[in-house]
Amino acid sequence: MKKETKKETKKENLKDSKKVKDKKKKENLFKQIKKEMQKVHFPTKKDMVKYSIATIVFVIFFAVYFYAIELVMALIKSLI
Repeated sequence: MKKETKKETKKENLKDSKKVKDKKKKENLFKQIKKEMQKVHFPTKKDMVKYSIATIVFVIFFAVYFYAIELVMALIKSLI
């Protein structure tokens, strides 16, 4: 009986140590996430407006550019 209880306690100790290690890993992960999030620079409202306007201008520019290319190609095709 004593041997069985020793084995059982060893298994319980292994389970407990595994739980402690898992908990430490999770705590370490969250600490690292917090540290990395402190390094992140979030854009201000002014920056977001500026970036949004730039994006819209580029999209419109390329839409017109590709539409013009398509018109030129259609014109060339109609001439041939």
